[in-house]
Amino acid sequence: MPITRKRIAAAISGIALVGLLAGCGAGAGDAPAAEDKGTEANPVKIGVVGASDPYWDDYVDAAADEGITVELVDFAEYTQPNPALTAGELDLNQFQHIVYLAQYNEEAGEDLQPIGSTAIYPLPLYSTQYDSVEDIPDGAEIAIPNDESNQARALLVLQSAGLIELEGGGDSFSTPDDIIADDSRVTVTPLAADLTATSLPDVAAAIINNDFATKAGLSADDVIAQDDPNDPNALPYVNVFAARSADADNETYAKLVEIYQDTKAVTDGVVDNSGGTAVMVKIPAEDLVSSLETVQTGIAEQG
Repeated sequence: MPITRKRIAAAISGIALVGLLAGCGAGAGDAPAAEDKGTEANPVKIGVVGASDPYWDDYVDAAADEGITVELVDFAEYTQPNPALTAGELDLNQFQHIVYLAQYNEEAGEDLQPIGSTAIYPLPLYSTQYDSVEDIPDGAEIAIPNDESNQARALLVLQSAGLIELEGGGDSFSTPDDIIADDSRVTVTPLAADLTATSLPDVAAAIINNDFATKAGLSADDVIAQDDPNDPNALPYVNVFAARSADADNETYAKLVEIYQDTKAVTDGVVDNSGGTAVMVKIPAEDLVSSLETVQTGIAEQG
């Protein structure tokens, strides 16, 4: 399922899956064929994290209205749905963004594929001193999380907001060393993610994960910038439905993506469940696949 405000930090911080996935690649070739799926006798099993979220009931009902029986399989941990999909225990899963999927594929030696987009959960820039990015003075200090995944994404948010420029336009592996100082308006200070909120009184603004922002009593009124869903650099952070590569063109599965994207009760529920932060997106599957390939290549090159 989409990674909600309370889950996004866990999903990103849990991106390193080495060791947890040992042995999970076996069995992928033994997965049953995705034929005649969606009947009551042979439902489409979709792995999610948080099946109790109300919009999932709306989704199952909307699928049933289209003649497709869906069985939700709930997981307690983000490390579980991808191995279960690989092993053929699921037909699809829906809980992760492309970066997380790429990390799993690379670490586990697998080839799960995105077949449809759901939402992006923007990473926000907060300020209690300034009402807009334009008000931040040149040379001001911005705090960002220093963990690998959030750090790169934070830098891309700052670039999108016009505060910094990154070498080569930046990507999911950018670091502060890639900042072009002469073309940037601010300086950037990486901090532990749980310290970015507490640093806010001492800096002009800070990129703060939603969990820490909530605990610090920050509100949407304090957000002055966030990921632009239309920025190509934001694409790796779009949440997706994932399938085994052999099932990537399954028509029933494609229909289930459309049902999710086009059912108002579902999309409204996703946004409401995220506290209004989720941005629903419809991105062609081929663009998702291309993004996955790019991120996986980058991960491989990073070693």
